[in-house]
Amino acid sequence: MKYKELFLEYLQIVLGSFIGALSLTMFLIPNKVAAGGVSGLATVLYYLFKLPVGWMMLLFNIPLFLSGIIFLGKSVGIKTLVGSLLFSVFTELTVNFPVVTRDLMLSAVYGGIILGIGLGIVFRVRGSTGGTDLAAMILNHFVPSISVGQGILIIDFFVIILSGVAFNWELAMYAWIALFVSSKVIDLIQEGFNYAKAVYIISNETEEISQKILTEMERGLTFIKAEGGFTRQDKNVLLCVITRLEVSRLKNIVHQTDPRAFVIIHDVHEVLGEGFSYKND
Repeated sequence: MKYKELFLEYLQIVLGSFIGALSLTMFLIPNKVAAGGVSGLATVLYYLFKLPVGWMMLLFNIPLFLSGIIFLGKSVGIKTLVGSLLFSVFTELTVNFPVVTRDLMLSAVYGGIILGIGLGIVFRVRGSTGGTDLAAMILNHFVPSISVGQGILIIDFFVIILSGVAFNWELAMYAWIALFVSSKVIDLIQEGFNYAKAVYIISNETEEISQKILTEMERGLTFIKAEGGFTRQDKNVLLCVITRLEVSRLKNIVHQTDPRAFVIIHDVHEVLGEGFSYKND
């Protein structure tokens, strides 16, 4: 079973790297949208010196990977090496694929979406395509005050500024759009599409409300012991996770039982458990 799971993880790294490469060759590179990272830097060098994007990405990633092994240890992992190699190779193999659009906005948005899907699939199985995230980890090793997230932002910022100098500032602005879109899609792929709502209910009628939720909605809930900040009285806070379609029904139950109840509802990106979904790590 372990080998099967490992095979599926590497299969996802292959798939994600291929999808990511398509975003570069069919959307971003042909339109000079250098959306940060090693791929963005390679895109700039391609138009300045006619150097192949895929091989330049590999050229940058090899010393980054070796530096990662030296300074970060084996935690860099074989998945990073595989992802870096595949991303570069697939970029070169698909370099002659037809360009989907020459519209800069469409290329930035859809290129960002497809890049986010590809990288999100790789990141979801704890893989990496090297590049910015690995460079940021090395930067964090030497300058601990700079977090990995801040390091990624700094590196992408300078790459996009470089694209603005090399091309023009309008293209740099489109690159920011592509970077923003891809980062959001990566989050979506990693966190999952299983959006739900977490509801906190503060009321003096928690017993009655809880019984209605259990019987009428068939949803589980949790009692949280709390203390009123003003009254200093002990209170029960109900926590319940529901689907978006159940929000109106829950609010009606609470309002009919206790019109003065205090209800907090917020988004939950992924729910694992009975009534929702399970995930085997």
